[in-house]
Amino acid sequence: MAQKGKIKVNSVPETGSKFSVGQIKVFSADVKKEFNKITWPDKKHTIGAGGVVVVLVMLISFYLASVDLVLGKIIAAVLK
Repeated sequence: MAQKGKIKVNSVPETGSKFSVGQIKVFSADVKKEFNKITWPDKKHTIGAGGVVVVLVMLISFYLASVDLVLGKIIAAVLK
């Protein structure tokens, strides 16, 4: 009886090391098959997502800098 959820891959019998030449060839072939399935984003989408990341990083850094400044002033006032 076959188990659900198991993926059948080309494999060399497990009698040898997983670092044997046969296992490495099987692994390389599987990686190549999976790599060909990748759909890369187009240039417009990549630039847009990069812009969003840059803006969010800037906003968060300004927020953290302002919180640090305010807390530093409060602590300095308390320690005086």
